[in-house]
Amino acid sequence: MLKIVILGMPNVGKSSLFNCFLKSRSAITSNVAGTTRDIKKQTFLLAGHGVELWDTGGFDPKHVFGDQIASFNMGAVEACDLVLYVVDGKIPPQDTDKQHILTIQKQNCPCFLLANKIDNETEALNAYEFAKLGVNDMFFVSASHNKGLDKLQQAILKHFGLKPLEAPQALEVPERIQVGIIGRVNVGKSSVLNALVAQERSLVSSVAGTTIDPVDETIKHNGQEICFVDTAGLRQRSKIEGLEKFALDRTRKVLEKSHIALLILDVSTPFVDLDEKIASLAEEYRLGLVVVLNKWDIRHASFESILQTFKYKFKFLQHVPVITASATSKRHIFQIKDKILEVHRHFSMRISTSTLNQVIAQATQKHPLPSDHGKIVRIYYSTQFASCPPQIALVMNRPKALHFSYKRYLTNTLRQKFGFLGTPIILLAKGKEDSLNP
Repeated sequence: MLKIVILGMPNVGKSSLFNCFLKSRSAITSNVAGTTRDIKKQTFLLAGHGVELWDTGGFDPKHVFGDQIASFNMGAVEACDLVLYVVDGKIPPQDTDKQHILTIQKQNCPCFLLANKIDNETEALNAYEFAKLGVNDMFFVSASHNKGLDKLQQAILKHFGLKPLEAPQALEVPERIQVGIIGRVNVGKSSVLNALVAQERSLVSSVAGTTIDPVDETIKHNGQEICFVDTAGLRQRSKIEGLEKFALDRTRKVLEKSHIALLILDVSTPFVDLDEKIASLAEEYRLGLVVVLNKWDIRHASFESILQTFKYKFKFLQHVPVITASATSKRHIFQIKDKILEVHRHFSMRISTSTLNQVIAQATQKHPLPSDHGKIVRIYYSTQFASCPPQIALVMNRPKALHFSYKRYLTNTLRQKFGFLGTPIILLAKGKEDSLNP
């Protein structure tokens, strides 16, 4: 998926621009420099193409976390495909901006310069002096008045040679999104629930197996109702005792009725095999998934080490968002709610048949389907027949000949194009005469 990072000094309007792209108030904006500190990532559709947009903290050597923020930002440049460097169009070009732009250009990352807060023609004329910063692609925008963004988006499409696709449609959002909280015993599920709903809703104790009955609580976030259900902590089957046998059954019943699973992992100790088995429940019940690395304030290893281990042990969760959090300090609790809404948008996404066929056709041209004992295998057409999660039928001449590795290739292609963040994609090979039911 295309990755775009927004960089710049504090208070130039980076978060406002981020919100304009997403058409929501996802990032907090204020007049206080340094409001954004961590890198915030969200996906949106640009002319039907999935794009991951990164909002960053402002470059500010005077900030208490200035060096760390700058390091994060330059790491983002290496990971992204395009930098949108934002400056305040109402003040003259700054030497610090030129220094940051030179550093970006040395990393050979394409860069667009955005002069923000340009609200009239006079300001636009004055803003041409930003050409001295040495960026060829310069745009005058006003995030607060939503000006100049159409031209910017068209330039992004042209730069990457992307043609507009018919945008996927999200189904009508349900009255309430059901979220099941899962994890091992004592990973902090109840503490996370209490932090999410901002009250002591679930009993917290160091005694394993405190939660037996599922505990549910509904909140409203950005106008959307979310019902969290805290389930009993799961153990190895051989260690389940007494009432906990009923708890396991009730946990499964909760997941049957859920849209999203919130997987809580304890990073105060290393991951264990049971964590992987619990994570697989989301796939078993075809749920959207958000991973929360809890107890981050007392993590057992460095950020890089934990993330590297996670990627190795949970290879099947590479499409799932991961949030570092602490129920105790309330770290990133707000972001968990944001990410649940984002994953649910992808979970309920519906792609038009014409767009889907265009993407599948391009994929098969790039890597043709393997033959079946010398006989040609064709995909006649594809169609999405259900959502929540997305279910796609590939109508073929030899449906039984579709190898799992090629199915995985098509799944990865769809993720590259549309995101499907934290969402399972169900691909079903069908014959022309078969029903489209799973």
